[in-house]
Amino acid sequence: MNLHRLTPSMSLLVAFEAAARHRSFTRAGQELSLTQSAVSRQVQALENLLQVELFRRSGRQIALTEVGVMYANDIASALSRIRTASSQVLAFRSGGGSLNLAVLPTFAACWLMPLLPSFYKAHAGVLVHTHSRIGRYNLEASRMDAAINVGDGHWPGLIAHRLVDEEPVLVASPRLLEGMPIRVPGDVAGHLLLQVSTRAEEWREWFVANKISSREMRVGPYFEFTMHLIQAVVSGIGIGLVSRCLVEAELRSGELVLPLPESLHNSRGYYFIYPTEKADFPPLVTFREWLLPHALPARPRARIQA
Repeated sequence: MNLHRLTPSMSLLVAFEAAARHRSFTRAGQELSLTQSAVSRQVQALENLLQVELFRRSGRQIALTEVGVMYANDIASALSRIRTASSQVLAFRSGGGSLNLAVLPTFAACWLMPLLPSFYKAHAGVLVHTHSRIGRYNLEASRMDAAINVGDGHWPGLIAHRLVDEEPVLVASPRLLEGMPIRVPGDVAGHLLLQVSTRAEEWREWFVANKISSREMRVGPYFEFTMHLIQAVVSGIGIGLVSRCLVEAELRSGELVLPLPESLHNSRGYYFIYPTEKADFPPLVTFREWLLPHALPARPRARIQA
């Protein structure tokens, strides 16, 4: 395959993308400071190079062909990434830029977002784009620079900083407990147990840790997001096991209480993780230096997993 045909010039691609977006050579020319005929010639040159019709022309009206729609979508996405990369490079001159951060949605809402105003106050030139992700995923494949995820600390090939212990605690609505109090672990068996779908075994672990037969469990509905489970507990549907750092606001307001003060001990925690090659990425460095002082003072040092 001719490489020249596979790599059209940027001017041809930009003209085609603008014409496809506006469905007009005239409006594309106005955007690009070119004449209508200049845009038309560049699109025609691209069609000649690819040997395919990208637009159907009817007088002064144009419409994308089926293959034109496919090509326009791919080119628009590629040009967007190029422009974003270029803006990142230009922003570095002033210490700015942006960071694509994958983060668990409930942790983002309950722990990270309340802190972010202080970050932007100190670093107005850096943008943190948050993307909701659940479970394990490939940072590079998902085009993320870094992530905040929960785990046991084993993140192969990544630099990991422990932020907060998971510390699952038993939470309930005080209204629910008025009719059915929980004074000892055995009282939990009388309540509907709400669960997060990705943590189906957590209640069983709690029952085992408290020497209660799992056959006494009243398993309740599953929730995809922990935030929805928290709201269900607040409304009195049932009780839940939730990381303490995710319900601090509800505990302070009195919407939730801890019937039993003990937490379910485990080695898991929330980690700020990123590939080794991103360690000196300026926006990540800025965010990391701001973030880590908010972590627990006793957190382990960052380490690269083998």
